[in-house]
Amino acid sequence: MAYRVPFVDPRTHYKNIKTEVDQAILGCLAQGDLVYRQQLHDFEQHLADFVGTKYAIGLNSGYHALYFSLFAAGIKPGDEVITVAHTFVATISAIVHCGATPVLIDVGPDYNMDVDLLEAAITPQTKAVIPVHLNGRVCDMGQVMTVAEKYNLKVIEDAAQSLGATFDGLKAGSIGHTGCFSFYPFKILGGIGDGGALTTNDPEIATIASRLRYNGEDRETGEYHFHGYTALLDNVQAAVLDVKLGYLPKWIEHRRHIAVLYHEGLRDMADLVIPHFNDPVYFDIYQNYVIRTKYSIDLRQHLKDDGIETLVHWIKPVWDHKDLQLENPGLSETESICREVISLPMSAETTPEHVKHTVQSIRQFFIK
Repeated sequence: MAYRVPFVDPRTHYKNIKTEVDQAILGCLAQGDLVYRQQLHDFEQHLADFVGTKYAIGLNSGYHALYFSLFAAGIKPGDEVITVAHTFVATISAIVHCGATPVLIDVGPDYNMDVDLLEAAITPQTKAVIPVHLNGRVCDMGQVMTVAEKYNLKVIEDAAQSLGATFDGLKAGSIGHTGCFSFYPFKILGGIGDGGALTTNDPEIATIASRLRYNGEDRETGEYHFHGYTALLDNVQAAVLDVKLGYLPKWIEHRRHIAVLYHEGLRDMADLVIPHFNDPVYFDIYQNYVIRTKYSIDLRQHLKDDGIETLVHWIKPVWDHKDLQLENPGLSETESICREVISLPMSAETTPEHVKHTVQSIRQFFIK
């Protein structure tokens, strides 16, 4: 159906930057720059500069950033890796594909890892922790890094939803051993297909990831160092992403403004939890604007009937997907979140008028 208020609007998004995007694509095609060319190298350097790391390695998905990070950390069968259950399945799948065991812990009120539960989950087999910076908010990396240093754990930041967000002045993806990003089209920095990147300050990790993405080959020497993967970020994608990266600060500012408008319209509603936190140590970029209510199913249907598109991340806990063969860790907050959250329209194209209509519709629902 055609929504009066779309969750995202890729057609308008393209239209707004069409000239620059078209020039980037046609430039690659006209020059024959299709694989591993200057446009990729430029984007990697610009992304590293933006995140605040020495290296950024362009990959074809956020999943590969996670998997290559675990590979570089030496994660192997018999090891344990701690992460949260309230995340996209790729976070957990990357651990499983290493042959390791995912140890799932619960999240707190901001939907990120409850760091007070981290230390109790550590065993002699624990080798790494993956904090997930969900919805555009960084996890409490101060406590994560303190615990990780105490137990000599590798820290792999799943920052797929938080490019540009900061904790204590440090950007997501620059605090742990690696940062993992997704450029899926509907992310805050989205490509024209899938894509991802790994960021790090460690030259050895950067070298491993660079080789793994190109079938294990060192492109300078032609020597193969691993049985690797085909996971290189396409050059055309890199060129488009480089154009969009220049707009990212403006888009973040816009999302934060839209979040303020939602907050002003919804803050006095007793049956609704909205995602605003007062701690100045965090700078949130609102990849998603997530509200929470025990009436979520009926509210979402009401919004749909009113022409407002929403999403739910995620409709049931990951362990309830039986074919994944994950043990039920009994995480009450994760279970409740799946029943109660709704992501409202939020993008670079979301307008104050969109917010006004959405707020009015929500208030109308609760009045009824």
